[in-house]
Amino acid sequence: MAKARKIAAPGGKRVNLPASAVDAVFGAYPGQVRAKLLALRKLIFDTAKTTSGVGALEETLKWGQPSYLTSESKSGSTIRIDQVKAEAGRYAVYFHCQTDLVETFRELYPELRYGGNRSILLDAGEKLPEKALRHCIALALTYHARKRKSERRK
Repeated sequence: MAKARKIAAPGGKRVNLPASAVDAVFGAYPGQVRAKLLALRKLIFDTAKTTSGVGALEETLKWGQPSYLTSESKSGSTIRIDQVKAEAGRYAVYFHCQTDLVETFRELYPELRYGGNRSILLDAGEKLPEKALRHCIALALTYHARKRKSERRK
């Protein structure tokens, strides 16, 4: 069973892929959390398509969590999504804890809930804060590209 699949870059050809380990993980989530995680997954792919320089995303499992990598362009930091196991009805978007991404998100969106320096916490019973999440996801998907650009200016 494949653990990863490539999603075409903007304007690229889409192909139907067989069920994967990632699909099995989504299938195991409780109904309401699954629906929110699938909406979040769609938001990640939509954001990647509309964010310059990101290119195709690779969807895979890291630590058993659906994960999204900019393997082709190397423009961003990995994004993972999962339910919060200790809290029923909660799910989260996880970012690399050794980046300043969550610190930046806190400054931009103090109204969101955070889990330390590694996640944005969400409630399955609430509406997805789409505009804020889209911006945070775009920042994560371009993290390395922005860092390289800023290092070249020094």
